[in-house]
Amino acid sequence: MKRYIGIIVLLLIACTANAQWLIKGEIVEAGTHDRLANVFVHDTNNKQVALADKNGRFEIKSDLNHLIIFDSPGYISDSVFIIDARPLTIELRPIGIALMQVDINGTNKRNFDPRVEYPDVYRKSKVYVMSPSTWFSKEGKDARRMKRYFDNEERERYVDKYYTASYVATLVPLKGIELQNFMAIYRPTYAYVKNNNGPTLAMYINDSYQKYKALPPEKRHLQDLNGK
Repeated sequence: MKRYIGIIVLLLIACTANAQWLIKGEIVEAGTHDRLANVFVHDTNNKQVALADKNGRFEIKSDLNHLIIFDSPGYISDSVFIIDARPLTIELRPIGIALMQVDINGTNKRNFDPRVEYPDVYRKSKVYVMSPSTWFSKEGKDARRMKRYFDNEERERYVDKYYTASYVATLVPLKGIELQNFMAIYRPTYAYVKNNNGPTLAMYINDSYQKYKALPPEKRHLQDLNGK
């Protein structure tokens, strides 16, 4: 009997060690407390990922002593060290649009292949004709939403590959914050860069600079994230 009790205890310990908590919460903007959608949430320990929904709510599988990081363009990243399963309220502090652009360019120096880093997202995003559960399950819908996020990230990184500050600075007489604002205002789309690089992209940048010069000074920067 003692032997069986010992086995049961060991099994319970193993199950507890392998169990994952479902961490839930909401993400808001610091100061305004506006709810933030599409914030990228990732657990650095188990590689689980999630996106905040349109109401700023998120849920992600995590565990004790795991580190969860919250990233969103235009905001300073935040992180939480998990010590229990209580709901979280995350406040992200906004940064300037121009700084956002610099941050994107900086992070894109690292090769990014979501298919390698997050294979489960692509596996779960697939839809099978003979498996209706893959059409309507929350897990499948979340995976397809995450896949769209990764696809957009790859497109933006492709633009960053050609539309760099060092390249644009060779074509227009702007530096520092003025260059950053110009690049943010006239950032070309993925479709344009995909089909127009080299001389055509240079022509686009020069034409954009003529438009930039015609703007009144107060219009030569993007509005902040609150539209001010």
